Amino acid sequence: MKKIHFSPGRTLICGILNVTPDSFSDGGKWASTEAAVAQALLLQDQGADMIDIGGESSRPGSEPVSLEDEKNRVLPVLEALAGRLRVPVSVDTCKPELAVLALAAGADLINDITGFRDPAMIAAAAATGAGAIIMHMQGEPRSMQAAPYYTDVVAEVKAFLAGRAADLERAGVKDIILDPGIGFGKTLEHNLALIARLGEIRALGYPVFLGVSRKKFIGTLAGGGPEERLPGTIAACVAGAANGADIIRVHDVPECRRAMLVADAVRAAGK
Repeated sequence: MKKIHFSPGRTLICGILNVTPDSFSDGGKWASTEAAVAQALLLQDQGADMIDIGGESSRPGSEPVSLEDEKNRVLPVLEALAGRLRVPVSVDTCKPELAVLALAAGADLINDITGFRDPAMIAAAAATGAGAIIMHMQGEPRSMQAAPYYTDVVAEVKAFLAGRAADLERAGVKDIILDPGIGFGKTLEHNLALIARLGEIRALGYPVFLGVSRKKFIGTLAGGGPEERLPGTIAACVAGAANGADIIRVHDVPECRRAMLVADAVRAAGK
């Protein structure tokens, strides 16, 4: 298993590889195995520190896909990339069966948007030595944006992530990363509060993974469709890193990498 190498003061870049026909921003672009493999290698060459491969869209309103469909999308890509990537790969899935197969095919981490609520997913990480990215989501993708509600979104997300991390640690999982789940059962105000107060989640002592790339809240604030949201994505990533994010998950790797080189240097100079 390849491990993520954290460097003090440097924000890591996770490149997104959606091998789906219906993801909100780039659905269908990398749906063939050949296109997906080429894109993974390109993301690595562009400076990605890790790559996140997903075979099931989790955009608001999306419907779940079958295990067979997800296997057919993800496994051939992992198998074709075996031995060709220097950087770790996470598999974005909420199905324990797919996670086990993906880890056997070369994935290094499980990125579970349901937060490892399923004991079988915890067992998969523990048995293989895989890393675990725990994400918070209120509800499920098909309905999560209907009416999200919190008394204190940061406190509630932090408590959930702390509890899941403790369960994973008890099972023997060592490499744990926390993701507040921007846009997953959250309003604009919830998303902004989480980014602004990310340090409270980072205070739990685990690395923080932040996925803001091209999301709807950026369009709400600054206008534009998904492919016009790079400036807002960079702004959100810079703010997130300043407040505690260790890894940013993005579609636009070279642009975000260059932006973070500057932002990280400015933060370092202020210490």
